Amino acid sequence: MRWIDREEVAERLTYEVCLPIVREAMIAFSKGETLQLLRSILPLGEGRMFGVMPGGMGAGKCFGAKLISVFPENFAKGAQSHQGVVVLFDPESGAPVCLVHAGEITAIRTAAASAVATDALARKDARRLALLGYGEQAGTHARAISRVRALEEVVVWGRSVERARAFAAAMGKELGLPVRAVETVLEAVAEADVVCTVTSAAEPILMGEWVRPGTHVNVVGSSFAGPAEVDIELVRRSRFFVDSREGVLAQGGEFLRAKAAGVVGDEHIVAEIGEVLAGDVVGRTSAEEITVYKSLGHVVQDLACGWWLWESGE
Repeated sequence: MRWIDREEVAERLTYEVCLPIVREAMIAFSKGETLQLLRSILPLGEGRMFGVMPGGMGAGKCFGAKLISVFPENFAKGAQSHQGVVVLFDPESGAPVCLVHAGEITAIRTAAASAVATDALARKDARRLALLGYGEQAGTHARAISRVRALEEVVVWGRSVERARAFAAAMGKELGLPVRAVETVLEAVAEADVVCTVTSAAEPILMGEWVRPGTHVNVVGSSFAGPAEVDIELVRRSRFFVDSREGVLAQGGEFLRAKAAGVVGDEHIVAEIGEVLAGDVVGRTSAEEITVYKSLGHVVQDLACGWWLWESGE
């Protein structure tokens, strides 16, 4: 069995490679060509959890699972918050053939999925990106979004202004763009064209009344029922898209809060992003509307990326 470590994933799974892989995986998912179960999450206390995500890419294609732990405090210690493996099985023999570093795949494919959604839903003239959060996903999202829009400025907010400033300095140097830290979420999103929420917040940090018309928002940080990064008003105001309808109806914290409050029903979910990418559903319908993409992350993204690494490797 081959082991593909973090360094190899980071070197080979570039955004130029990953964006089309994720795009095709989500189209296949929404067309019903893939197989998957809802993720199982085992709470470990203190914000920690262990997740199991099984799936298959369809008849005659690979299958497997992602086994992932989430320890949010790891980032402050210089380690990844998501750690684990993607296990790949050969579709012909049924034998396990490869283990892939799940933390690095998760970091890259999550941001790639947001970039694919941004390309489909954000205004074509979007130039200003706001990042709410300064952890690992903030960095990957800045890199990925810059592949689909000609960014002119990035603004970052986080609970520690000092850490936000440090992130801004490093990211500005890497991207060759003006990146600045601000002290409030309102200031961060006031002139943003694209907003990415990539925090571990348990309660909403982004209010719908703060989001200006025409903005696209990627809601990424919360991946199970309970925590919510954005408030009910933003869900209500937006043209709302998801990676998985079934997943969000069971585990999408922001949507479930709005539904429980009686503000929206299941029909408020316009479509899965794969339906938009396939051309079956219109994404943005006007320059003024607010679009939201709720990302839980999906195992078909992990399997597709892992199998590409396996098949294209030496």
